Amino acid sequence: MSRRDDPPDDEDIASEQFVDPTDEEPAITFYGGRGMSALPIAFFVLWAIVQTALLRISSEEGLVLGILLGLILGMFFVKGSWKGYANTIFEGMTQPVAVTAIVAWIWAGMFAQTMQTGGFVEGLVWMADLTGVGAALFPAITFVLAALLATGIGTGYGTTIAFVALFFPAGVLLGTNPVLLFGAILSGAIFGDNLAPVSDTTIVSAVTQDADIGGVVASRFKYAIIAAVLAFVGYVVASSVLPGAEITNGAEARQLFVEESTPIGLVHLLSMGVVIATAVAGRHIVEAISWGIVFAVASNLLFGLTAPSAIVNFEAPADAPAADQLAVLPIVEIAEDPAVTGSLVEGAAGFFTLSILVLFIIGAAQIMIRGGAFQAILDWSLDTLATNVRNAELTMVGSAALINATITINTAAEVAIGPYISKVGERFNINGYRRANILDAQTAALGYIFPWSGGVLVGYSEMQGLPGTYDWFDESLIVNPIDVVPFVFHGWLLVAVFVLAAITGFGREYVIDRESEEVARV
Repeated sequence: MSRRDDPPDDEDIASEQFVDPTDEEPAITFYGGRGMSALPIAFFVLWAIVQTALLRISSEEGLVLGILLGLILGMFFVKGSWKGYANTIFEGMTQPVAVTAIVAWIWAGMFAQTMQTGGFVEGLVWMADLTGVGAALFPAITFVLAALLATGIGTGYGTTIAFVALFFPAGVLLGTNPVLLFGAILSGAIFGDNLAPVSDTTIVSAVTQDADIGGVVASRFKYAIIAAVLAFVGYVVASSVLPGAEITNGAEARQLFVEESTPIGLVHLLSMGVVIATAVAGRHIVEAISWGIVFAVASNLLFGLTAPSAIVNFEAPADAPAADQLAVLPIVEIAEDPAVTGSLVEGAAGFFTLSILVLFIIGAAQIMIRGGAFQAILDWSLDTLATNVRNAELTMVGSAALINATITINTAAEVAIGPYISKVGERFNINGYRRANILDAQTAALGYIFPWSGGVLVGYSEMQGLPGTYDWFDESLIVNPIDVVPFVFHGWLLVAVFVLAAITGFGREYVIDRESEEVARV
């Protein structure tokens, strides 16, 4: 997700960001028992599957309606007053993890849209044409570059937004399969979210398992790199088999776009470099992306890549009191339909609906926690499945995966399941590094796989603006979130690596191994 300032000092991150389900008695009782508190989330997941998979409708507004109806339905099963139920929804919606994600999305959207307006996509196409990088290699290269960016800045969500806005249209125009390319972008985001020392998921996984961040990162590299190498090969092979998208007048559109592409747009590599350098230096992700926006805007104006009105523009009616006087400014014009437009507005506005959706989902997850369904699932798995160390690790993998299917913001899912992972691991003396790695791998991976997860939806939201940006990009090129599920190779492989590690014992460490050379603090 997003990074924080001074990661090693975030000792209270778990208690501050999300309710620990292991130390709270159910605050809401339901007819039918604790399991009924999962009804809002279960209804939403079923709604999302029907909408996206069966009816093939990719609509964020539809998903918002699904979670709203689920929350309303859940109220009818509450015993006594509905006041506690309603207050719990607000309690969930005010969790810092949800707000942090939304802020990161909006900032990243403004940044990506400003670079896109400045011709960065054209620069990428020019460079790909010059170097001979075609459709066959584009997804694999995109995966590597997205992984590097996400590792540097610590936010997979921000990386997804930037790469969908910039690399996705370039790759599709060059003949890459859109679904495969979207999967490669999500895979790169997963790699960075899982491995970056400044990522929230890395911090939360370490803190909730009482492990130091440096040792956690050092110990998980072997798992991440195995999955990454296999994913890279997978994208090379798959891109040689899967056809590119059908583009109206595709050959002409490609030729014209290549001819009009110039290298000047690549100046925005500096803007991306500023974000990475600022983030690595330990600054907050909002500050890092803000500097990127400043450099992107300055580059657009300094090199004449866009007019000031393409960045922000006030379209005022003729009868406005100061319309005539202010119309002399390059960012004010007289228009029949009043509006504020430009890359900054469009970049931020693209995530408003998704922000509402995520807030309600986190609210529904809080209902599940306060109502006891969450704890009931964990108690059952602890008593029934975790019978030996191998089964305990498999239970941790499965439980983390299940929670990520319901709580779509990966950091929130980690905070919620973290205490349970710690309890299971400590029962069998499993090292904190190992527990943290099992926890983070599932939340980092599956937070970018399920079609209703935050990682997929931010990419889908950004993609919806592309038809209005490029004449050749029509609605048919937008990827349905359900279609990308099988192609997030790194995510699936990372989960598989830990399933196999649990079965075979690969990399397993016990408490007495904590100071071993392999996992020494770096």
